[in-house]
Amino acid sequence: MGEAQVSLKHLYRVFTKPEHKDSKLAQIEQHLSDNIMDFLSQHVVTKKTSLEEIEKDFSQAGVPESPEFVSAHAESLLEKLVAHSVNTYSPTFIGHMTSALPYFHLPLAKLLVGLNQNLVKIETSKAFTPLERQVLGMMHNLIFDESDAFYDAHLHSARHALGAFCSGGTVANITALWVARNKLLGPRPGFNGVAKAGLAAAYRHYDINNLGVICSKRGHYSLSKAVDALGLGREQLLTLPCPAQTLRPEDALKAGLEYQAQGNKVLAIVGIGGTTETGHVDPLDELADVAKELGCWFHVDAAWGGATLFSSTNRSKLKGISRADSVTMDAHKQMYVPMGAGMAIFKNPEDANAVRHHAQYILREGSKDLGATTLEGSRNGMAMMVYSTLHILGRRGYELIIDQNIEKAQTFARMINTHPQFMLTTSPTLSLLTYRVCPASVQQALEKVSPQECDKLNQKLDQLVVAVQKAQREAGKSFVSRTRLECAELDGKAITVFRVVLANPLTTEQDLANILEEQALLAQKMRLWKELDKRAMAMLKHASV
Repeated sequence: MGEAQVSLKHLYRVFTKPEHKDSKLAQIEQHLSDNIMDFLSQHVVTKKTSLEEIEKDFSQAGVPESPEFVSAHAESLLEKLVAHSVNTYSPTFIGHMTSALPYFHLPLAKLLVGLNQNLVKIETSKAFTPLERQVLGMMHNLIFDESDAFYDAHLHSARHALGAFCSGGTVANITALWVARNKLLGPRPGFNGVAKAGLAAAYRHYDINNLGVICSKRGHYSLSKAVDALGLGREQLLTLPCPAQTLRPEDALKAGLEYQAQGNKVLAIVGIGGTTETGHVDPLDELADVAKELGCWFHVDAAWGGATLFSSTNRSKLKGISRADSVTMDAHKQMYVPMGAGMAIFKNPEDANAVRHHAQYILREGSKDLGATTLEGSRNGMAMMVYSTLHILGRRGYELIIDQNIEKAQTFARMINTHPQFMLTTSPTLSLLTYRVCPASVQQALEKVSPQECDKLNQKLDQLVVAVQKAQREAGKSFVSRTRLECAELDGKAITVFRVVLANPLTTEQDLANILEEQALLAQKMRLWKELDKRAMAMLKHASV
């Protein structure tokens, strides 16, 4: 059923546009569009189907032998894939950084796929190459605010690159540290540089034992991938405790000096411009001073918070970002672009040359091919989606959304603080916050009982948060995520908390109130809740005697 004839005529039809707007393929396209819109309009996270059940639909490892009619395959996708996908558009889906997108991306995506440009080389991209360069220039301007003359000289220069467009923040972070490594261990008389001679030869020539990268424990896991991929080793990622959720400059300086005193060299300090777990921003200005004192690269991972720069009111939260050598931005987060749009932006247009590659059949020396300075080779034209969104929303449109997200997070924090059954654990700097479900009696006990008794209560609270988060996810009406955080109030001990990301413009205060109410009702029905309340009351009674 649904099997098509194997013929050149059939395959030719698959590659060509239907002749009539009411053709079967046109009807299928409309059917798919309508069904996706219907799915995106639902206020549920996903269907109540286990992952194990879904896996049965995708359990055949063999390549299909015969062609399938497009109509049959489309129906199969709707039934097996779309129906069981996560509805990230839902205003009650507030647990991750993937959010709703403007509707105009759907027809733009058709344009992007239809053109099928490859940004590795001008011969396969033409106009997309200068467009991507302009997008990188816009982001450079947003961060570093150089003169018009600067951009006139460098935006389309074959000898320079203001950044590298990537598939996401992970590749952007790796790219930034790749450039930093190749610059630090670059060529000089008697040595061809790490890019040609390799890491072992570079260490011998520069007389160092190891290269290290400093960040806080809130640093993104991609940094661990970066030191691994670049040959530095995961042990050379120096992650420092941050119970207050940000990296203390004095701790970074001390760790850097101690590390270098052992015959090592700090490659880079990474400041976080909006951590993925709490949204906190490291003191970037002070960390820039530390990087200068250590003589190392300063990279800012602003994959989440970089879009805050659009806001005249809130951009000061990223004070010091313009002093970075490189900055990671993710347009598929708070810039509301589909997945696959990360960028590494370099302050100095010369820096990308540290990783420039050439080949005879492609990426010839002197060309403006973007693949010469990017880690990835073949790439699609996702820069077009960023370009279009920047024009359709404009800075003022982004400002409105970013400010609203932050205000909404502050409102939700107030709702949590005034609710007797919840505790706010981290206040929002940007539009993320964390909190716990916690009986009022337990909140009182945590303030009065001994540290040992607090530990016991917190362990039970951790179990309650996990149980409520799972129950809420399975109910399918809404979704929040959870994480483990070191807490300054508990001498750096970790606790389990709900993690909320408020980035969907369609999420209302009523949605947030409903989510809290749902969590409270779920918790109060659990045996853990009753046990905690009983234990806390007994502790309070004993403490008052």
